[in-house]
Amino acid sequence: MPKIVCLGAGSASFGLSTLITLLRSEGLRGSEIALVDINQQSLDLISRLANWLNSEWGCGKTITSFNHHQSALPEADFVVSAIEAQPRERLWQQDFELTLRHGLRQPYAENGGPGGFAHTARNVNAVLNIARDMEDLCPQAWFINFSNPMHRLCYLVNQYTKIRVVGLCHQIGAGYAMAARALAADYGIPDAGSLLSTHADPANHEPMQRLAKAGQEHFEIFAAGLNHFTWMLALRDRQSGEDLLPLFRQRWQAQEPTFEPLTRQVFDAFGLFPIPGDEHLCEYLPWVSSQRTQPWQHFDLSLYDWELHEKLRDRQWQEVESALDHQTDADLFSQPTSEGALELIESITLNKPLRWEALNIPNDGLIAGLPANSIVEVPGDVSAQGIRGLPAGQLPQGITGLLQREVVTSQLAVDAIVHGDRQLALQSLLLDPVIDDITTAQAILDDILLSNQNWLPQFWE
Repeated sequence: MPKIVCLGAGSASFGLSTLITLLRSEGLRGSEIALVDINQQSLDLISRLANWLNSEWGCGKTITSFNHHQSALPEADFVVSAIEAQPRERLWQQDFELTLRHGLRQPYAENGGPGGFAHTARNVNAVLNIARDMEDLCPQAWFINFSNPMHRLCYLVNQYTKIRVVGLCHQIGAGYAMAARALAADYGIPDAGSLLSTHADPANHEPMQRLAKAGQEHFEIFAAGLNHFTWMLALRDRQSGEDLLPLFRQRWQAQEPTFEPLTRQVFDAFGLFPIPGDEHLCEYLPWVSSQRTQPWQHFDLSLYDWELHEKLRDRQWQEVESALDHQTDADLFSQPTSEGALELIESITLNKPLRWEALNIPNDGLIAGLPANSIVEVPGDVSAQGIRGLPAGQLPQGITGLLQREVVTSQLAVDAIVHGDRQLALQSLLLDPVIDDITTAQAILDDILLSNQNWLPQFWE
């Protein structure tokens, strides 16, 4: 049975769901789950929870905990990473406001734009140190990444170490939810109109999850591209194999124009349906940051509510602590949504062949026109033999052009941060769709490096 190291075990987004799904796995009975978090308070809490649930449910796992990854890595088979520089929401807000001071408004500021550069920069050294320690302590282990910016951090591990890396993201669920909404009448899917947006608003959480589940039951999507920038190449009935794309195009046009308006116009312009939903799609497009036209208003591109999500995360951990203190019903934790780590680990460990619909892996010919070392998101087959992506072939030229720009922008960003190279960093920003002036780009870069210098000593040595 494998040793599974969970980095950032106290992560609100992925740590709790990953832990619980691993604990519930009968196939992994006898495994060691090594919890790692540099925040001792978070580590103590998640360790208490893991040990309690392991005992209550009779999971048969060995739980260990560490406040440094080096102690946890020896003999690891899988390293699941959900690490983030903290405080997450405040730093994200800082990235947005920094660029705004220079007269540029980012559409979202998480994975693209100058905010994407800053977000990457804060995480590069930590991820690279972990992967290089893996080369010494567990060189055959898989690095399973949940942290954003997804394809940038996976490129970092693949390009600068010998460690095998795969990134997992649930955003394809937005594509399934939108397909279910459009085809609801044809498939008898109830209450589809309750999904008003794919934006990261807690009010959208329940209808998104419900419709994504319904969509996955009825349909099979083949999507390819980059993380948060994938495109629907095929949509089929999961049972009969019928091609549903013509019907979907017809039904999508009948949806109200206010539902995902950016997705609608991009679909019309490029001929392929973008999977992620407006809020993530907008980060990589060169026409959503114009101060002249202010497209964020036309497309209703809301920002992430940093304060609200910080409060929700704190409340979640308060509820966990209360449950532990009062030893309430452990089954309150028994139905998390899997983020995919469990399925990949079981497939590789137990040789249970699996088709997973969104894997972030090295391109190596999977998408024509993109570098072999770029990290693309495609479906793939998983087994004890490893991970094999399914080729997507040649995408339309316009879409390929958009993807090429993002690949070069992101690779320049990572290369610049690894080497502390200000010239490459400037080039990355100058290729970014948010930037419209070379002097402004230099000023923004200076501010990013200054405000994040605690994470970036290589630029100041």
